[in-house]
Amino acid sequence: MTDETRRWRGWREATERALYGPGGFFLRPEGPAGHFRTSVHASPLFAGAVARLLGEVAEELGTDGVDFVDVGAGRGELLAGVLAATAGSGLAVRAYGVERAARPDGLDPRVVWTDRPPRGARGLLFANEWLDNVPVDVAEADAAGTVRYVEVRADGAERLGGPVSGADAEWLERWWPLREPGARAEIGRPRDEAWASAVASLAAGRAVAVDYAHVRGSRPPFGSLTGFRAGREVPPVPDGSRDLTSHVALDACAAAVGGGSSGGPSSGGAFPGEASSGGTFPAEAAPELVTQREALRRLGVTGDRPPLALASTDPAGYVRALSSAGEAAELTARGGLGDFLWLTRRVPPEEGP
Repeated sequence: MTDETRRWRGWREATERALYGPGGFFLRPEGPAGHFRTSVHASPLFAGAVARLLGEVAEELGTDGVDFVDVGAGRGELLAGVLAATAGSGLAVRAYGVERAARPDGLDPRVVWTDRPPRGARGLLFANEWLDNVPVDVAEADAAGTVRYVEVRADGAERLGGPVSGADAEWLERWWPLREPGARAEIGRPRDEAWASAVASLAAGRAVAVDYAHVRGSRPPFGSLTGFRAGREVPPVPDGSRDLTSHVALDACAAAVGGGSSGGPSSGGAFPGEASSGGTFPAEAAPELVTQREALRRLGVTGDRPPLALASTDPAGYVRALSSAGEAAELTARGGLGDFLWLTRRVPPEEGP
């Protein structure tokens, strides 16, 4: 074991190095799709739904020219799907892929590849499974009830460090108080800041975050930090060999931008070198928090089976419709992708930066 692998770090620092440092997991050529499947990879229906949402935003803004900003763009799969789905629609889409990895080979030349959202965009900012990979520290209450940072080595060994204090302690007390010895939490403050920064980049339109998530009243008692590699859930070891992820306190993210949240569905780290805005938005721009099942149904992805009569009148069409229904069912399934939460923040034109 080298001096580097023996070093103890907080989980936020260790995750940053493991995911985005030299040789980090998310900088590998195969990208996230080589290890796990998101809604984007599950079915083109997802990109089609996002394209319809982009059309709604363009209509709200009264324009045929609209920005689509894909935050946490991976290798551009959603961008490619949305551009294909909007072809011939009359929309002039200005597409941006926001990702810390290098621009992938073969990406549509219309896509601007950048490491942060463009300032002043007018349209739809969409962050699918991005916030869960914004590194955060982990806290645990010790035997005496003192809440301490959890430190980790590159081999995954953990120990308790110093007491949590300052802004991190305030965040825990407000959003995820630890009252029992052994209780753990991921300190979501960097995610709040990252989301506020992303929303602040919009001049007008909507910002949407889609992720594994929880809200007050349903926090996991021992946190949710885990790893993924080659399609399997594995222990969270910060050695660069696997994804490191934890569910997102999306109600806290919602409140970080201003306007508040009722703390449940159906209510409602900054980028390098940037500060979050934390501005206040009018009531009509209050955040909305719904399940993916509800969000996709609004956009026409229902999972309903085609009528059996179609099998005799149009057998090929029936097979296609049945296949589509199966894909839609996966995207909206209870206990699966359908339980993801969608956080939406509308940004009226007059509230832009």
